[in-house]
Amino acid sequence: QIQLVESGGGLVQPGGSLRLACTASSFVFNGYFTKWFRQAPGKEREFVAGIAGGTGLLSNYTDSVEGRFTLSRDNDKKTVYLQMNDLKPEDTALYYCNILNFWGQGTPVTVSS
Repeated sequence: QIQLVESGGGLVQPGGSLRLACTASSFVFNGYFTKWFRQAPGKEREFVAGIAGGTGLLSNYTDSVEGRFTLSRDNDKKTVYLQMNDLKPEDTALYYCNILNFWGQGTPVTVSS
């Protein structure tokens, strides 16, 4: 069993930035591909970005966040970060991290003026 805890969400104005964190309960986390998903009100959960385990040199992003969001990982802290810049109202959602079949509870992001 791996527990995942997301943090860092909040209210930000359009164009602002947030850094989300996904912290795991086990170092097993470090070896696996970690994904971020989001779910906006009334919409289905969608893939946002993913980063490979280990060194995390490989990552991919959905088109709508490419160039604005950046993933990184700190294996000593068992944490993956999602740096979100130039946020837009359409980025408003509950953001979840995922590894294998484990999910966190999510952290809310609201982009509004």
